[in-house]
Amino acid sequence: MSTPALNAWLTLCRAPGVGSAAVDKLLETFGSAEAAVGASRAALLGAGLNAAQADAIRKPDADAIAADLRWLAQPQRHLLALNDPAYPAALRQIAQAPLALFCQGDPELLAMPQLAIVGSRTATPQGLENAQAFAAELAKRGFIVTSGLALGIDGAAHRGALQVDGHTIAVCATGLDRVYPARHKALAHDICARGALISEFPVGVPALAENFPRRNRIISGLALGTLVVEAAHGSGSLITARYALEQSREVFAIPGSIHNPQARGCHALIRQGAKLVETVDDIFEELGPLLGPLLRRAAPPARPARDERGASDPAADAVLAALGDELLDPDTLLRRVGGDVAALQVTLTQLEIDGRIAAASGGRYQRLRRET
Repeated sequence: MSTPALNAWLTLCRAPGVGSAAVDKLLETFGSAEAAVGASRAALLGAGLNAAQADAIRKPDADAIAADLRWLAQPQRHLLALNDPAYPAALRQIAQAPLALFCQGDPELLAMPQLAIVGSRTATPQGLENAQAFAAELAKRGFIVTSGLALGIDGAAHRGALQVDGHTIAVCATGLDRVYPARHKALAHDICARGALISEFPVGVPALAENFPRRNRIISGLALGTLVVEAAHGSGSLITARYALEQSREVFAIPGSIHNPQARGCHALIRQGAKLVETVDDIFEELGPLLGPLLRRAAPPARPARDERGASDPAADAVLAALGDELLDPDTLLRRVGGDVAALQVTLTQLEIDGRIAAASGGRYQRLRRET
């Protein structure tokens, strides 16, 4: 993004009361963010903005924008504007989509299929174990695990993906110049190395209570579905689940003991139609058919299963040959076929969708022999 365009988008991001609906009007009228912020007050009013919105754009906070620019000047830091091709398509479809996303880490992961895992900050030991185990298995099978960096279930989900060298995205409710909660600073550092931190909030925004529900709509909006691991009545995780339903995304919930207060929110979701989940396979029953096409569109470089001569995909052939008649875990397969974890995850997921391999216990895979 050019410097004038970057300045223009930061002006829009920091203009109070200017949301995605207003920016859509501006882009339609003026063609670009630069032209919009350079327009006269009368022209902005003529484009459908109200007086407060027009004044906010005409009188930007130069010091705050300078702070954003200093933050963005560092390596691995990005701003993805609403009209940027790299802006995640799934998020663009939701109501009140963020004008832009501040990103620290790998922005390409935002286009990959994601599963959100959310739950209580005061989770039980069993809930934490479930979150970590589900995240690890989902990451092995090709999903990016998305959560909110909070204590409890969120942190366990991020760690589960990281422990198997998977990828994870943390959606933050503050500016990315700070980490909340502070005790997750090390975790945030690890996420940047194997995923991304993202936020719609610019530099300097603290942890304000009203920003967490706004954060939750992004978590659900990025993902194909949301898994609620533990949630009491009134939990913020139920807000994320409600957003997922409003966004026409799948909602999954893990049941618990009737004596556990942290299970009551999940039980309520199940009564309302959320899919009861006992294993990762329960999630794949719903999302598996969607995963293949998304991976084919998102994975760089896109490599067809068969070329125009009908030859097999070399990566798939190598995995099938390495499996033979054995049950193997991804680490063993990676040692046999080489390459990187992300590429192997994509190949395993596509082979599973094609019915050529099946997931077995312990995160292992087996080859399915087909009649010729």
